[in-house]
Amino acid sequence: MTIEEFNRLDPVAAASVLASCAEVESWVNAVLAHRPFDSREALLDSASAAADGWTPSEVATALASHPRIGERPKASAIGAANAAHSAAEQAAVSAAGAAVHEALATGNAAYEERFGRVFLIRAAGRSPEQILAALTARLDNDDATEEAVVARELSEIALLRLEQAVTR
Repeated sequence: MTIEEFNRLDPVAAASVLASCAEVESWVNAVLAHRPFDSREALLDSASAAADGWTPSEVATALASHPRIGERPKASAIGAANAAHSAAEQAAVSAAGAAVHEALATGNAAYEERFGRVFLIRAAGRSPEQILAALTARLDNDDATEEAVVARELSEIALLRLEQAVTR
């Protein structure tokens, strides 16, 4: 959709578009509060600024809609729009060989054991090997560092999805 079309959406529909990018209520409300936008860039700038300072609780809520890396998203569990986004973002991982899938499954389990949440990374634009290397490296992070990394990755995912939703 265009920025003009986004600006014309009723608030519920616009909130739905934004929530499919990141299910962070404060972020959705902050972006909606700045409509109408003069340009797509203004929308993206506003969305980026609103993502700064997401709380650990907000990140945890948003993580509930993200599947594990290497697993197929279930639309019934996370919503059709989120499932479609996740499937597209993880397309390269889906094509990886059995050894990479096994290593990702093992890494996901170790990460969840270590941090108590699903491993989140902006998969779009990264190879399965890069994702696996990041997963392995992040297992050594302390809790505060990893919390910041997860918030940044979530923000990158949200902005990428918004860029795809509002194309011009």
